[in-house]
Amino acid sequence: MLIKRPADIRSSEITDKQVYLNRREFIGASAATTAAVAAGVLGTEAFVHAATPAPHGRKLENVKKTPFGADEKPNKWEEITTYNNYYEFGIDKDSPSMFARNLKTDPWTVAIDGECTKKGNMPLEDILKGQALEERIYRHRCVEAWSMVIPWVGFPLADLIKKCEPTSKAKFVEFTTFFDPKQMSARTSAIRYPYVEGLRLDEAMHPLTILAVGLYGEVIPNQDGAPLRLVVPWKYGFKHIKSITKIRFVEKQPLNTWQDQASNEYGFYANVNPSVDHPRWTQATERRIGEFLRRKTLMFNGYGDQVAGLYAGMDLKRNY
Repeated sequence: MLIKRPADIRSSEITDKQVYLNRREFIGASAATTAAVAAGVLGTEAFVHAATPAPHGRKLENVKKTPFGADEKPNKWEEITTYNNYYEFGIDKDSPSMFARNLKTDPWTVAIDGECTKKGNMPLEDILKGQALEERIYRHRCVEAWSMVIPWVGFPLADLIKKCEPTSKAKFVEFTTFFDPKQMSARTSAIRYPYVEGLRLDEAMHPLTILAVGLYGEVIPNQDGAPLRLVVPWKYGFKHIKSITKIRFVEKQPLNTWQDQASNEYGFYANVNPSVDHPRWTQATERRIGEFLRRKTLMFNGYGDQVAGLYAGMDLKRNY
């Protein structure tokens, strides 16, 4: 009998703990999805074109090329847009490519709140008005031990934070994703919605932290977090919250979704650390999508020279 060790298990074969512990709920959700398709809620097109790469969208203008990741080979558009975690559109990696296509992202507004001077609802076009866009080729490492290299188009989160004028009480930034049960009828019930994430203010202000609005020079596809997502390249992928609709400046550390759901497995910091294994699999190696052999995972996903100073004196095994 062949016994698989955790390091040998493909990420696509790993079932989320919450789903595993609640099979009946998962089966019910699957049945509901099937019924919704039969009723025409999701439409048969999603199944006819299962896992079809996102169609190419509008080209973004005046995108500045940068040296970030210039020596990296990006994953293909087809890979980046068909292999995603976006639980609002299902738990399988190809589910977002099937079910996110009808998400309405225009118009889009982000609510700014909390410990800041400039509060209120900010339309996306106002956020982008006069904002220089850059292409940054970043490594992306998922907590499930798979990785990609992605040519994001975006701008420093620090630029938006400065516009919001946080007060001296602001120590953290909390992000909330869009949630609409009607548009996200294929969602899994394994987590509570809306999805919430957070960063320390100094992490949010770091030059590597960006808000992405594009991919490969085009408007970002729905399954990849349209129209506005967080990208923090030294942290695991669950930190990179998609489809942001609210940004709140807070004094105390916010409780992010996966920390709330399974605190023994997912912490607040989510720093890529090959020496701290997930309880159910190793983090020492990863499988780059498109490659056969596994590769060693780099501390801070290879961005240690830039970000290690943020955590000087911290125990990164306790603060995982």
